[in-house]
Amino acid sequence: MSFLINIFNTILYRPLFNFLVLLYKHIPGHDFGLAIIILTVSIKLLLYPLGTRAIKSQKDLSEIQPQVKEIQEKYKDNKEEQMREIMGLYKKAKVSPFSGFLLLLIQLPILIALYRVFWRGLQSEQMVFLYSFISIPESVNSSFLGVINLAQPHLVLALLAGILQFFLTKMTIPKAKLKNKPNKKSDFSNIMQKQMQYFFPIFTVLILFRLPSAIGLYWITTTLFSIIQQYFVFKKRLKQA
Repeated sequence: MSFLINIFNTILYRPLFNFLVLLYKHIPGHDFGLAIIILTVSIKLLLYPLGTRAIKSQKDLSEIQPQVKEIQEKYKDNKEEQMREIMGLYKKAKVSPFSGFLLLLIQLPILIALYRVFWRGLQSEQMVFLYSFISIPESVNSSFLGVINLAQPHLVLALLAGILQFFLTKMTIPKAKLKNKPNKKSDFSNIMQKQMQYFFPIFTVLILFRLPSAIGLYWITTTLFSIIQQYFVFKKRLKQA
């Protein structure tokens, strides 16, 4: 386990931490919050192609879900035929049911490393991770725009993160289509989707309200970036349709 932790620190945590320190030292006013925003946006831009492919894959899967449900209902007593038909549908639609998950899985370690960087902040004990050619900052100011102390929880940032999470979840969850013959399964699915739309934002607020607001600022930045990215991906798909 220690071997994996060392690899994680060497490949991900340490480079990101050094980048954060460099940003903090060279940003006018040494604003820790601006350094967090710039670092987060930089990583999101680096992962933009993977994120776009994941969004497209998720959208493709959601569009064929009604057909998947029809197959499941039609062959509910024949699981082998049901699986054969579903895989045939995926092949015909040129969709992989696992591609979106794999793309997100690739991004996950980087996002976890970012989370750890902002969680620990620029604490003195973390300076041992600095490269030899980067000097230790003379002083560390954990404020954002001179107003918010990012080392402490902040209700406004937590609420803003929850609001943005609501809009992102609303964009992600496919809209339920009206059917002439609604059934219990479709009703249950719609209810679950509706609950998730509100559960994630509330959960986000409850979690972030207890954490240093540096995490909240990171969450706001990455969620806002994801909303903008999804907007442009969906807009492009509509033009191509």
